[in-house]
Amino acid sequence: MKAEFKRFGLEKFGGLTGCLEIGGGIGLIIGLWVPTLLTLASLGLFLLMVLGFGVRLKMRDSLALTLPSFFYMLLNLYIFCFVGSSGF
Repeated sequence: MKAEFKRFGLEKFGGLTGCLEIGGGIGLIIGLWVPTLLTLASLGLFLLMVLGFGVRLKMRDSLALTLPSFFYMLLNLYIFCFVGSSGF
């Protein structure tokens, strides 16, 4: 991961990105019982993945390297739009 962030020229954001990803994952788990938190966590992870996908496109990475961020971006968008807002 450190090498990837260095390659992107974003090494100073590596720690922050990791903390945001862990926080978002914990938010999704707790959000199973607190729908508002599920909505906020999925929105935050969606935005994080939009940025990650954009960086991968800017770096002209291969489809294999770009696809995971795109998949997680769509997954979190789905959770935000259809799961989190429904309140179960």
